[in-house]
Amino acid sequence: MADTLRRLTNTSSFSVLQDKLESWHKDYHVISCDQNLNRCCELIELTAKIQGQLFAILNLTAAEGGHYAGVDTLKMRLLPWLGTCFSMARPSVTDDTSLQLIQDSVEKDRKIRELSASHDSDMLKMDTQLCSTRLQLDSIRAELAVAQNELDDTKSKSATTLLATEDEILQLKADLRSAHEQVEIYKRKLDALDDYERQIRLLRDEVSYLSTEKAMLQERLVRSRSPSPLPRLSRSSSPVRSESPTRAQLTNSSRHARLISRFSDLYAVERLEAQAMLRRYIADLDMVQKIIFIAVVESFKTAKLAYRQFKLRVRKTLSTSHFGPESLEDAAVDYIVRNLDLYDVQASVNDVINAMNVNPRISFPPEVDFVLISALIRDTCRAAFAMQTLDPPLDLAFASDGELYNDNKYRRSYDSEFSAPLVMHHVWPALVEGDAVVVKGEAVTRRGALWNRSRSRSASPVRSRSLSPSRSLAFKRSLSPGRLTASHL
Repeated sequence: MADTLRRLTNTSSFSVLQDKLESWHKDYHVISCDQNLNRCCELIELTAKIQGQLFAILNLTAAEGGHYAGVDTLKMRLLPWLGTCFSMARPSVTDDTSLQLIQDSVEKDRKIRELSASHDSDMLKMDTQLCSTRLQLDSIRAELAVAQNELDDTKSKSATTLLATEDEILQLKADLRSAHEQVEIYKRKLDALDDYERQIRLLRDEVSYLSTEKAMLQERLVRSRSPSPLPRLSRSSSPVRSESPTRAQLTNSSRHARLISRFSDLYAVERLEAQAMLRRYIADLDMVQKIIFIAVVESFKTAKLAYRQFKLRVRKTLSTSHFGPESLEDAAVDYIVRNLDLYDVQASVNDVINAMNVNPRISFPPEVDFVLISALIRDTCRAAFAMQTLDPPLDLAFASDGELYNDNKYRRSYDSEFSAPLVMHHVWPALVEGDAVVVKGEAVTRRGALWNRSRSRSASPVRSRSLSPSRSLAFKRSLSPGRLTASHL
């Protein structure tokens, strides 16, 4: 019994039990529920082992006292306690095994405490990292707030800048409109300046002509005062009259250059505008070029006819009252040069449109009219009418589809076949002075031009359109002899 009690004292079982209780109490709120239950079960097992050893000591002590020693104590204390609270059989293991289990439990507790200490240190590290992470998160949130404030400021500044930019755009648009208006004003002033310059040139030509006429009259006056016989004076007066230049003769070279330049402008400007207008309704570029070429040719024909008729009326009107050094023919031409604005160009435009309506070589959509290119026709008629007043007059070279290409008269268009010898169709006529080519025309050369030329008239239907009352009235306008009176001359 004494040895068993000594072993129980050496193992310090109750100290271990107290340490486990204190450790469990300290970690109760930290560890999980399963770990708490395991701790409780370990304490119960340890308590049961100690109680088993105590019951063994109790048995040995009672055996040493004899049959009656300690009977009252057992009856008074042990039996009532066993009956009411707890009873346990003698443990099946030996004392050595129990002590070994206690030592294993102590070792496990030590490892558990070490693990708990390491867990606590890990938890402290994690708490420290969590605090640092929270501090970094707070700093990032602060930076984000600063960036948001900067973004709001940038947005407000951008909105202000956008408003200022819109105001500047509106101001620039207003400035642009005012600039366009000023350009239009300057254009009108430039046109007026051109008119003034033209009038100045005309006045200078007039002054030059009058000066020449004055010189001729003074020469005639000197000759009339000379003591030469009267018949010789009368014979010498006729050469003076034939040598007296008119205004048309004095300005012939300048008008010649100006009309050639005007013909080139018709090709470079008015032709392209008419071509762009026609391309809105006709997709075939060749047909558009044919329409423009025929319009120019018909304009020259109509203008030459109108010039001959106008010249006949002028000669008829001047024949009754003409006197002077120049001939009646020169006087008529001089009058036409001075009064080109009396030319009824609208009647010629109507004649050209009527001739184009019945031309079998061209076709046109029925919903539109050749009035679209009336501006080109009008300018061409005016230029052609003025060209007839030159000496010699300017005219268009004869042209026909399928003719042999002449490099002296034409230049090839960009879409031509440069190896083709025949003309497919003409883009612009050549301007000639007698037999000499003054301005080259433009032609399209392609192979197979003879076959294309032999197309029937049914391929290009004849246009027959009735003129509206306003157009019929404009078409009937012409320079009748009654309109050209002596008061106009």
